[in-house]
Amino acid sequence: MSENGTRPVRADARRNYDRLLEVAVHAFATDGTHVTLERIAKTAGVGIGTLYRHFPTREALVEAAYRHELTDLCDAVPGLLRSMPPDQATRAWMDHFIDYLTTKHDMAEALRAVIASGGNPFAESRGRLIAAITALLEAGAAAGTLRPDVEPNDVLVALNGVSLAAGEPSQREQAGRLLDLLTEGLRQHSGPAEQR
Repeated sequence: MSENGTRPVRADARRNYDRLLEVAVHAFATDGTHVTLERIAKTAGVGIGTLYRHFPTREALVEAAYRHELTDLCDAVPGLLRSMPPDQATRAWMDHFIDYLTTKHDMAEALRAVIASGGNPFAESRGRLIAAITALLEAGAAAGTLRPDVEPNDVLVALNGVSLAAGEPSQREQAGRLLDLLTEGLRQHSGPAEQR
């Protein structure tokens, strides 16, 4: 037993849970609400009983799949900041963000069904995204590579704008150029007096 009196999650149970979410994200993004839970379980390599043990309803699985994508996106920040300078980490994270929004868009039909049943898969989204962007901006400001006067909410709005303008997979090259422009606008540049 763990300190809080619950049993620790077995490694195989955790793998099954993670695999179910991975398969569900792809299935809901590809087939919307038309995919069967049996097919998701089979593709994940587990029985339908295992799926229902983790996710008692279709809506619970859709919501968990969406939150899993959000968690992956937000949890990527520390690793990116460890592996590259903050301005480059910010630009790399922006690519992940566009992937996240594409998945969210592709899962729209399934997410609407969750909302219709009374769920709110987006309850934590904004706060978590703002926290991730804030961490990137603060690291960049501390390193002197990103402007210290940028509002995280403005970056989130700009990223949503890029996704609306060029969020289709066929527009990925254009999205990359727009993200490069956005990143350039975030960079800390020397003023005219310092350039002389």
